[in-house]
Amino acid sequence: MNEIDPAHRFSSEAVRQFDGPADGDKPGGMNDVARQVASQYRRDTMSPIMVSGVLRMVEFAVLLVSGLCVYFYYVGFFNYLAWQYPLTIAAASFLAVVLLDVTDCYQVVSLMRPITNFGRILLVWAGTFALMALTAFTMKMSQDYSRLLFGTWFVVAFVCLFGLRLMMSKLIRRWARDGSMERRAVIVGGGKAAEVLIRSVEKQPYNDIRICGIFDDRNDKRSPALVAGYPKLGTISELIEFARIARIDMLIVSLPLTAESRVLQLLKKLWVLPVDIRLSAHSNALQFRPRAYSYIGSVPMLDIFDKPINDWDSVAKRAFDIIFSVIGIVAFSPVMLATAIAIKLDSKGPVLFKQKRHGFNNEIIEVYKFRSMYTDLSDPTAKQTVTKNDPRVTRVGRFIRKTSIDELPQFFNSLLGSLSLIGPRPHAIAAQSHNLLYNEVVDGYFARHKVKPGVTGWAQINGWRGEMDTNEKIRMRTEYDLYYIENWSLLFDLRILFLTPIRLLNTENAY
Repeated sequence: MNEIDPAHRFSSEAVRQFDGPADGDKPGGMNDVARQVASQYRRDTMSPIMVSGVLRMVEFAVLLVSGLCVYFYYVGFFNYLAWQYPLTIAAASFLAVVLLDVTDCYQVVSLMRPITNFGRILLVWAGTFALMALTAFTMKMSQDYSRLLFGTWFVVAFVCLFGLRLMMSKLIRRWARDGSMERRAVIVGGGKAAEVLIRSVEKQPYNDIRICGIFDDRNDKRSPALVAGYPKLGTISELIEFARIARIDMLIVSLPLTAESRVLQLLKKLWVLPVDIRLSAHSNALQFRPRAYSYIGSVPMLDIFDKPINDWDSVAKRAFDIIFSVIGIVAFSPVMLATAIAIKLDSKGPVLFKQKRHGFNNEIIEVYKFRSMYTDLSDPTAKQTVTKNDPRVTRVGRFIRKTSIDELPQFFNSLLGSLSLIGPRPHAIAAQSHNLLYNEVVDGYFARHKVKPGVTGWAQINGWRGEMDTNEKIRMRTEYDLYYIENWSLLFDLRILFLTPIRLLNTENAY
């Protein structure tokens, strides 16, 4: 076997091109036990990364406000304000949060054990004051500051900070007990290797990983029905449906790295899911540099795929959607009003057309459009795509489809959250190409649904819009969508957003 490079061996391109089974895109029905287990995990959970991130902001605010309160207590609110004090307090508060982060005080284990970490938190806060004093001394400004004021702030802020940590510890423990804050994981692969992995994970104190079950294609002595107290819930193909229903966060593949063909075969089925995929490395003989690993407690993992647009990235993208959707609704409201009137005057029926489409994680969503077809000839399933000079399209419909005005109501979808402003375009559930569903044409098609679909996208501004009348067109649209998912950034979204009106001037494929 060739030497394995963990950084490149399991790239999405390698997985897609792997010449092995890929029936994961066509999930089999789950058994009753798996369905019952999945139904217990339908509720979304809080991400530990988001919780610790919010705590950073709260602690910065606590330190800053406590410092300002002490300052105003000594100086008086309406007296002359020496602005170097508030600025110094803000800078010291920010520095303290950075130092707490550097010393791992925002890790879940640390947050759950504040008393154990009392000394570290006190040392960080004292170190912040030491650096502040050293800076003032170096800049010959120490005589401008009140020792009493800063001494009082040191005590008050630390009491507030540690009190907050004690409350957060109780909250996090409660959230961990009731399943509100956890990372849901599934073990892929059974037998002795899975048992050793589960025992290793469960040894970790204050672990936020909840193992939901085991999935394995094997049905022999190497993969018994019960491993370390966890049931085997089904095959790898059935795992696809289970992971979507149960809101699984992580798949841990319990196979040796040397079984490269088997690992690639599994990944070819699983990479379409919007989850983190990790390869357990705790029992591998191959050793990589420490930076090649991530850890669950002390259990090493090789990162194969990460869930795209996750945690704070999802917050930034949601804010982007809300801001620009509101701008779009306000800017295009005259056009939308005129279009609604024209549709009503042109033909009988409702102004809006609602269609069921695939959304994030293959969920069914309802997408709004201006009606462009005669009501009695419309096709909500989109089995028959619209073609050039299609008699089902109204006179107004031809114009609004060619100019993409019919898509403007989707600003409301984006504002409400079923769509994103930028992303892969959502396709109708029964959309077909030559009597084949799109997922039957393109291997890995459902990987488009690892993120929210969009009002516009990278494929659309590169010319892949309108009728998908050939298999090559749907393949190319999917390739552009996957490129967007793997290279997402806010700047990329801005680029697509501002290029969309320009590229829409090309109406060759829109009718």
